[in-house]
Amino acid sequence: MIEILTSGLMNSVQDLGRPGFLDQGIGRGGAMDRPALRIANLLLGNDEGAAAIEIAIFPFRMKFIEPAKFSVTGANCPAMLNGNPIPPWWAQTANAGDELRLDPPSEGLRAYVAVGGGLDLPQVLGSRATDLKSVFGGLEGRALIRGDKLTTGSLFSPAGRSAERMRGDEGAPPTRSSGATRHLLPAGEKREFAGHGADPYYFRECLGGSPSGEALTLRVMPGAEFDAFTDGAREAFFSTDYEVSADNNRQGMRLEGPALALTSKLELMSHGIMPGTIQVPPSGAPVIQLAEANTCGGYPKFAHVIEPDLWKLAQAPSGATMRFLRIGRDAAVEAIRADELKLRRLNNLMPAAAVRKAG
Repeated sequence: MIEILTSGLMNSVQDLGRPGFLDQGIGRGGAMDRPALRIANLLLGNDEGAAAIEIAIFPFRMKFIEPAKFSVTGANCPAMLNGNPIPPWWAQTANAGDELRLDPPSEGLRAYVAVGGGLDLPQVLGSRATDLKSVFGGLEGRALIRGDKLTTGSLFSPAGRSAERMRGDEGAPPTRSSGATRHLLPAGEKREFAGHGADPYYFRECLGGSPSGEALTLRVMPGAEFDAFTDGAREAFFSTDYEVSADNNRQGMRLEGPALALTSKLELMSHGIMPGTIQVPPSGAPVIQLAEANTCGGYPKFAHVIEPDLWKLAQAPSGATMRFLRIGRDAAVEAIRADELKLRRLNNLMPAAAVRKAG
């Protein structure tokens, strides 16, 4: 069990969401940065979709009521266990009474904390994810607050057994400095840390955006109404950097930049939309649908951010800039396959994978 000591309005329990209910008006929801949540779980030997904590408001503090393994992934934020620094994308063991603290990130926006066995909360429509917009799932359908206590998964579940067996590596030598410590230590310095981790730069070129950082590049495919926009709108969209406005949450993100104009007024019936869909309301300012997107809408669809780049939207704070690159279906499918291959390789390297193979 863990106890929340300090939290914020947007910190919540998330897993991989509820696919398959769009026709009933229920969005997928789940973690904004799905790869970060999956990697946090794989580092612990959990099922990769186990429930964890998504943190978007810092500082965040929690206490371990009992010994547990935990991992931290996502944004590049200072993380400390009892005041001792933890490398990015790292897993290690906490004792009863230990306190984990995460401070505001220098790069990215959302961090993920997973625990061995996952968080054990009632499932709603097959998921433990919190739907903050519709107020269900997670812990009472709301964000986490001080004093909340969360139970970890059973050690007798498949994921739990793996986590329990992993405790056998407690006596192993601590992992040496690796790519995961690159942004934690001064250049050239090496140090040993207890636990193990993944090199985040194997999975992504950066850990997210920042207001003063370089523009994030997002790959998109044209939307159904792409040809209904003017040549000038299409040229501006792909040649100009857009800035993330302050008007963004888990439902959607409004961009600031050149307005996108239609060749003529367009009236559409309401139609299905997904996370990553870029709609253009009458103002011309693009809006990107995110994890808790509406399931349908009537604005023209300019383009769609491909699945492998949705994490960049999750890790782009207000003021961050982004540019868009048009690609075709084949390139999008290849990008999805490449990302999945990296996750499979990580899974095969984890101690729990060896336990599973041995039966």
